[in-house]
Amino acid sequence: MAARAIREQQVGVVTHYWTHLGVAGVHLTAPLDVGDHIHIVGHTSDFEQDVGSMQIEHHEVLHADAGAHIGLQVADHAREHDKVFRLVETDESGLEQEDL
Repeated sequence: MAARAIREQQVGVVTHYWTHLGVAGVHLTAPLDVGDHIHIVGHTSDFEQDVGSMQIEHHEVLHADAGAHIGLQVADHAREHDKVFRLVETDESGLEQEDL
């Protein structure tokens, strides 16, 4: 059986955080889907979560492409300039797997 590893692929940067909503504004540099497992990290932020809800222009979406500005429901306080990484499971050859 092939060994599996987890790698992080940067998918965006936090541009704003609305404390009263628990929502981070994120500029995407790579596609992101509801259900993806992400890691948000910065100087004082460091948490993982599944993408459960994201919006573009106040409309719920299941997928957003690179270049989009999204609102992302987050589990913890995010800060401007925090980096958003998608966790990707790979096999020993480095090929991505379908599910994490």
